[in-house]
Amino acid sequence: MENKKEQSAVASWTTKDTAKMAIVAGLYVAVTLVLSVISFGTIQLRVSEMFNYLSLYNKRYIVAVTLGVAIANAFSPLGIIDVLVGSISTFLVLVINDAITKHVKNMKIKMVITAIVFALSMFTVAGQLTILYDLPFFYNWLIIGIGELFSMTVGGFIMYWMSKKIDFTK
Repeated sequence: MENKKEQSAVASWTTKDTAKMAIVAGLYVAVTLVLSVISFGTIQLRVSEMFNYLSLYNKRYIVAVTLGVAIANAFSPLGIIDVLVGSISTFLVLVINDAITKHVKNMKIKMVITAIVFALSMFTVAGQLTILYDLPFFYNWLIIGIGELFSMTVGGFIMYWMSKKIDFTK
């Protein structure tokens, strides 16, 4: 039943919904590229990851952030593999995070869970670096995971504050 409801929700996206999704995808790309010196590599602080929190407010942002990651990763030193692995991973983690946080009522707790889930998911980036550059997997996972947790924590404060000014559910 819920799957049918979600399908009809996608089919009922308005032009306004699509425009909001495009803005979020564009913002993800812009923030990533403006800060590209810290957005890519073994040590990365991808501030644009704060947009992951938008999926807690409205599921349409799962698509928007995934698209933003795909476009931003087209500029990654890892190239097309980062586009594929990064965007697929982001999509799956956003969907899994949605399932994990679905019944949590407190937004602050949802945000903490989201930060942890995304930090743990950085094994995909560590895996790419291990396969492509023969770098140590667990060390990279730890370093990239810490960077992601830091980015998500700072971004969480920003998004939580912004959610008091802007209704992200609409």
